[in-house]
Amino acid sequence: MFSYAQALKYIDSLINYEKRAFSPYDKRHLNLQRMEHLLNLLGNPQQNLKVIHIAGTKGKGSTAAIIASILNAANLKVGLYTSPHLINACERIKIGEKPIEKKEFARFTFQIKSSIDSFDHSLLPTFFEVYTAIAFLYFFYKKVDLAVLEVGLGGRLDATNIITHPLVSIITQISFDHMRELGNDLTSIAREKSGIIKEGSKVITSPQKEEALSVIKETCKKKRAHLYKVGKEIKFKEIKSSLKGESFQVKTERRFYPHLFSPLLGKHQLINASTAVGAIELLRGYEIFIPRKAIIEGIRKVKWPGRIQILFRNPLFIVDCAHNTASVQTLANFLRKISQARKIILIMGVSKNKDIEGMGKLLFPLVDEIVLTKVNNPRAMEPEEIKKRTKDFSPRKIVIKNRVTDALPYALSSVECKDIICVTGSVYLAGEVLRLFSLNLFKPKYK
Repeated sequence: MFSYAQALKYIDSLINYEKRAFSPYDKRHLNLQRMEHLLNLLGNPQQNLKVIHIAGTKGKGSTAAIIASILNAANLKVGLYTSPHLINACERIKIGEKPIEKKEFARFTFQIKSSIDSFDHSLLPTFFEVYTAIAFLYFFYKKVDLAVLEVGLGGRLDATNIITHPLVSIITQISFDHMRELGNDLTSIAREKSGIIKEGSKVITSPQKEEALSVIKETCKKKRAHLYKVGKEIKFKEIKSSLKGESFQVKTERRFYPHLFSPLLGKHQLINASTAVGAIELLRGYEIFIPRKAIIEGIRKVKWPGRIQILFRNPLFIVDCAHNTASVQTLANFLRKISQARKIILIMGVSKNKDIEGMGKLLFPLVDEIVLTKVNNPRAMEPEEIKKRTKDFSPRKIVIKNRVTDALPYALSSVECKDIICVTGSVYLAGEVLRLFSLNLFKPKYK
């Protein structure tokens, strides 16, 4: 039997494409053969799960969290599988608001490792595939009522796509990210995301650009799937926005929700919440009836750290996972809305192969000073490289702090009470900052 530390060490020894790039055309990397083989050895626990499956470029994690929160508010036993984690590996696999316990994580990892020992070496599963198998086993043994699964990368060949009969498939907004793996145009990317659509299934899509929407429609037609679109069958309207959250309305073909409130900040969260409401209503087709009260309460209580998250207000300290141009555009819109001539210091670190030029053009003109840094990850881009590639649109003052533990105190000492510090560019950077603050290693100088 493994200890938790041994389980982590074992999983970290596997190929991890969250920290390593790969070619989209190499079938050794992108296929479902390993996952099928592994789950067969484990008794195919995923076949006993009722699943809501979510793909997309941006908003898929938030949408998953909102759906799970609504189902929790309806007193259902709900499994939630998301990736990557911010601080603790157990965050990826939850029932209700509680992450999997370390001893259970270790037990299921050991069970999987024992099965893997019989594998042909060429079929050894990856880091993400093992995590996904742990989630399936855990949800099966805990007898969850529903499981909400977020796709890791793409959709068609993602490990979660071993699910054959989802109750609802969701495609959140599609934009440019992971182009090396998924393709260099929206049509190609949408084709990979649409790979989660199954024969005769119910599908919801967030608002899409026409190239992406055409692919989704075409796939639904081929698979005889029923498509519902946010913006048509599901409509929303903003009422009020503040640093406390978003007030809005949602109208579906069945119901009108005139007074909804989400603590998740940014107008984009209205899209995610509306997508979630649409998915919840489609569960009626399976005789799963979620009360209006649970929908209202679930949205109001949702928690999803690292997404335009305010850690404290004096100065206003924001942590956001934005790591592509679409998500950075959303963050830029939010900063523009709240800045009110306040000084903004940006702490930024990104992974290699990201569109740092596109991200910089959107974000850098809004800020007064940039602190470039990096996390301890082999995919992290060097701060000097970021500076070189963004020199044409950077503010006059750029500071390089190669360690996050140096970047934070520098920024905190450089602002006044009314100013803004924003950390962004990478999920790993956001996670590291949240971890450091959870340890009380850094504190604002103002109360």
